[in-house]
Amino acid sequence: MTSGKNVLGGTLEVCCTSPMTGYYRDGVCSTGAGDVGIHVVCAQVTQEFLEFSRSRGNDLITPRSNFPGLKPGDRWCLCASRWKEAFDAGVAPPVVLESTHAAAIEYMSLSELKQHAIAP
Repeated sequence: MTSGKNVLGGTLEVCCTSPMTGYYRDGVCSTGAGDVGIHVVCAQVTQEFLEFSRSRGNDLITPRSNFPGLKPGDRWCLCASRWKEAFDAGVAPPVVLESTHAAAIEYMSLSELKQHAIAP
């Protein structure tokens, strides 16, 4: 597991604990060897993004086993590549920079993230 730094160079802060998010379900958008999706972008999901993600084959709305399902306004650690795909499509949800892992910069620029930044 890599907790580490956020995209601003500071300590990676908690994204959300209700619902409990993060690849490790610890509320933090940290990553590690098993995290194939690179769940490092702390986003506040919107209805537009949720529908976009579902249209791409990742239904984040419907609850199943250990997943509560998301609603607009929930914060969630998104896959970096999905956020970038949504950004390119004009439907990227807002992000919390302090809670977005530095690894996200491998997929998008800090400038792109800052365009969608919201307060922690």
